[in-house]
Amino acid sequence: SFDRSGDLLALVSDLELLALVGIVDPPRKEAKDAIALCKDAGIRVRMITGDHATTAAAIAGQLGIEGSALTGAEFAALRDDELHAQVGEIGVVARVAPEDKVRLVSILKEQGNIVAMTGDGVNDAPALTRADIGVAMGITGTEVTKDAAEMILTDDNFATIVTAVEGGRGLYDNLMKYIRVQMIMLAGFILTFVGAGIFTIADGTPLLPLQILWINFAVDVLLAVGLGFDAPTPGLMQRRPRSPDEPVIARALGVRLGVAGLLIAIGTLAVVAWGEDRYGLAVATTMGLTTMSLLHIVTALEWRDPVRSIFNRATIANGRFNLLMLVALALTFLVTTLPGLQRIFDTVDLDGHQWRACFVAVVGYLALAELAKLVLRRFDHEAG
Repeated sequence: SFDRSGDLLALVSDLELLALVGIVDPPRKEAKDAIALCKDAGIRVRMITGDHATTAAAIAGQLGIEGSALTGAEFAALRDDELHAQVGEIGVVARVAPEDKVRLVSILKEQGNIVAMTGDGVNDAPALTRADIGVAMGITGTEVTKDAAEMILTDDNFATIVTAVEGGRGLYDNLMKYIRVQMIMLAGFILTFVGAGIFTIADGTPLLPLQILWINFAVDVLLAVGLGFDAPTPGLMQRRPRSPDEPVIARALGVRLGVAGLLIAIGTLAVVAWGEDRYGLAVATTMGLTTMSLLHIVTALEWRDPVRSIFNRATIANGRFNLLMLVALALTFLVTTLPGLQRIFDTVDLDGHQWRACFVAVVGYLALAELAKLVLRRFDHEAG
């Protein structure tokens, strides 16, 4: 019979001991490392098992799973209000029935947690269905469990789940890099033309239509590819889990993106106005094209991380990203020097003074962006 109390001695009587065999099934080393990584990432790991409570508690200690160990009978005896109060201290539940698993998942979800549940047997299917993310074993898992799950581990290795979490965070982080940069670029374009119209700079047309297309398709596409396939940001797995209710662009971040776009517009218009007064409209629009392109490249570098300075080793650690940035720089230079491109995009050669004016705007933008990051880091450090 199934003894939920975990006390097996009561079942032993009138027996003669002939032999004692000890079998050890040690946990995988990568599982312990993965659980430690989960802890750093703000992910709480619990063990729910049909094994004896003593065995489960010993294995949990080896793996670094924190919390007390309960038997299924003790768990089932807790009222809902008691379980809500104590669930944070529970690390292991042993000798569980299927309904215990479902109840634990439900309690954790009621407290606002995003719950992932792993399992391989038919009795795990209800809990996998109830969880936000059901994870079935691909080798030992039953077909019922696989049908109930959102994810199937083809190698039955817990560490693979953590690898998937890291990959998911990397994808989301790269998507956010792209969104941030695109929002800044869009704001920069809009504000540049609004400002040119208000202040009558370059007859309200600081960039020609084909020049805008050149920036979008020759420069920005390379930047987008570089950001989309960028290396994971350092410390990605040390971040707290993101709340599903958190907006993609929070109000404070939106303000920063708008200010960054405004700085691009100011820098571009200042260069165009300076060039128009001294060299005429053709040179001014060429300088505007060059300045805008360079500012977009610097924006991609700066907004890969909204807080960390670009003056660190991580900035140059991704060879693919660096190559794409160099190609974008080369295209920015070639569009003003190759005769064929000059005819298509109405650009002219720029002399040293004109290039210097473009770089002054870019360096000014870079300095202000780094200053803003420095203030944010100081503020976060003091708040922490």
